Amino acid sequence: MSKRRIFDIDFPDGDAADAAPAGSRRGPMASAISENADALAERQATESRIREENDRLAHELVRLRKAGLITEEVPVASILTDKLTRDRTDRRDPELDELKASIRDVGLSNPIRVEVQESGYQLVQGYRRLNAYRELFAETGDDRFARIPAGLIAHGEALEALYRKMVDENLVRRDISFAEMADLARKYAADPETRAETVAQAIALLYASAGRQKRNYIGHFASLLDRIGDSLTFPEAIPRSLGLQLERRMAADARLARRVSDALMAFPIASAAKEIELLRGFAVPAGTATGADTARTGRPTAKTTLRFEGPGGMVRCTASDGKLEIRAEKDFGSLDRHDLEAALDAFFQALDN
Repeated sequence: MSKRRIFDIDFPDGDAADAAPAGSRRGPMASAISENADALAERQATESRIREENDRLAHELVRLRKAGLITEEVPVASILTDKLTRDRTDRRDPELDELKASIRDVGLSNPIRVEVQESGYQLVQGYRRLNAYRELFAETGDDRFARIPAGLIAHGEALEALYRKMVDENLVRRDISFAEMADLARKYAADPETRAETVAQAIALLYASAGRQKRNYIGHFASLLDRIGDSLTFPEAIPRSLGLQLERRMAADARLARRVSDALMAFPIASAAKEIELLRGFAVPAGTATGADTARTGRPTAKTTLRFEGPGGMVRCTASDGKLEIRAEKDFGSLDRHDLEAALDAFFQALDN
């Protein structure tokens, strides 16, 4: 009888294993192999479930990024602002200091939105907030202002959609001027990367969520900027009513735009109030008069009404032929007579000059 080697393994054939008598025992190596095969199958099943879960999470991450719902702290130095033409003037916002104080005290409640790129990030929404963080970091050197909370948008979203995201945020906030909206539409139409060939098409695309009347106002301001935009220093400060009135007058009088531009260029404009004051002088057609003016002079006279921010508050002024009325938050009756005379003398000398 031959000697059996201890490493021989008996594998039952076919159904023999199932028919093995009760109490029969498998060899130790067979049991180990069977257990290892079961463990390997279970491991493969587990790995398959993990891969499926990772795929699902990756797709969800892409979806959330496209929606701008993934928020991270992004280095302010890595954020570029050159992909989109901003709908904000480059001039420093006078209310930026208030925003900086709020961020310093309570932090940023509304993250900016950026598009993820290989070289960094492109700003989509939050131009003022980004500038506030940059100024705070430059002023304080505090590391908490070196990074800003930002919603991440996946790279590759259509350019028009990115513009709409930027525009719609400012429309909701209601603090963007008609001149700024009109200027963006003009630049959008001039950009070969966009599909708008005219300013009217740009307005329809960018401000689709705005009402028809508001889009109409933006169109009038775009026309106004086409006529005198290069001569204006503070276009964003022009009130809606003044801008519409000027544009209508210029449409009716082809030479008026040249006269306004010449007047704007003749003297340096130091403030928005001064520029608005000058524009108001051209907004009322010559010969327009009230009933009181006609009754006093017997003929129609021109009348100019303006208001501006003076050293002591808002000043309202009405000027017509032979009459000048000034209203301000000041008790003129309490002024010394000699001081009042000197002020009036300087006033008329300034007008003569």
